[in-house]
Amino acid sequence: MGLRVSRTLAVTVVAVLALSGCTTQRYWGGTSTAGHGGPAKIGLVTKTETNPYFVVLRQAAKAEAASKGASFVALAGKFDGDNDGQVTAIENLIQQGVTTILITPNTASGVLGAIAQARARGILVIALDTATEPASAVDATYATDNQAAGRQQGAYLKAALKGAQPHVLMIDGTAGATVDTQRHNGFLQGIGLTNSSPAILGHQSANGDQNKAQQAMENLLQRNPNVNVVYSMNEPSGRGAYAAIKSRGLASNITMGSIDGGCEGVRDVAAGQFAVTVMQFPRKMAIEGVDAGVAYAATGAKPSGFHNTGSAVITDRPLAGIESQNTTWGLKNCWG
Repeated sequence: MGLRVSRTLAVTVVAVLALSGCTTQRYWGGTSTAGHGGPAKIGLVTKTETNPYFVVLRQAAKAEAASKGASFVALAGKFDGDNDGQVTAIENLIQQGVTTILITPNTASGVLGAIAQARARGILVIALDTATEPASAVDATYATDNQAAGRQQGAYLKAALKGAQPHVLMIDGTAGATVDTQRHNGFLQGIGLTNSSPAILGHQSANGDQNKAQQAMENLLQRNPNVNVVYSMNEPSGRGAYAAIKSRGLASNITMGSIDGGCEGVRDVAAGQFAVTVMQFPRKMAIEGVDAGVAYAATGAKPSGFHNTGSAVITDRPLAGIESQNTTWGLKNCWG
């Protein structure tokens, strides 16, 4: 008798769900019904906890979630490039029953398996800052067009040479990382060179770390002292590179650019350490990602495609043909 009742109850539950048009996804940590006005629970996975860029992104996401009445939990990898740590974080969030995961993936493909598991359970997954490959691995991406940001840096430094031949050293980020590759390639497009161009005197990865970048630049300058242009993948690596350049008395000979748009980076431009930095807008990424997650929990509507959150050239040395903002504007709009 008990078995018959259980079976009847199970059939009844299924029938009720079917009649209501309700879609129920099962998470490792329980069941969740999306799109019917339930509470939003937003999970954020960043590359690291300590990088100022991701600190600002996390703070903005947390504040926006609170303003919309959504639960919020933030996790991170242990270091830049920690794909395994990000996979563990995604699995943790699935177990916690989040409705949306926002992630800044370390590499374009390193966490795709875990993302697929989340999406199979009805969780909306949005990439912030860094696109996946393929882009369809996530529901949507909110990010800087990093290749365009690299082109902006390269185009400015090319114009700053005023027709002189470039002699370039490059301080890259993490080898193989999506953002690093996009910015590197964009810079080359902007300055009109390729990896095999004789004008590229050398390049070295510094994982976005200031101390590693200083050592990398010292090594490069020992072999290539006649440099006149330095590309840096982000502002911490730019500061490290500048320290090495200054210690060798070469600051007046070299024009250097960077990408990030942190307040410290804008002050570096104002002080003349960088000729230019390209500002991105992590707060905008975070806010738009959270808002999409809240809407998904309420209505089931999913965003799709790439949403460019923009970038801006910041310099106090404006050049013809290069759209830019000065550091006064930069300090009003910077992050960190």
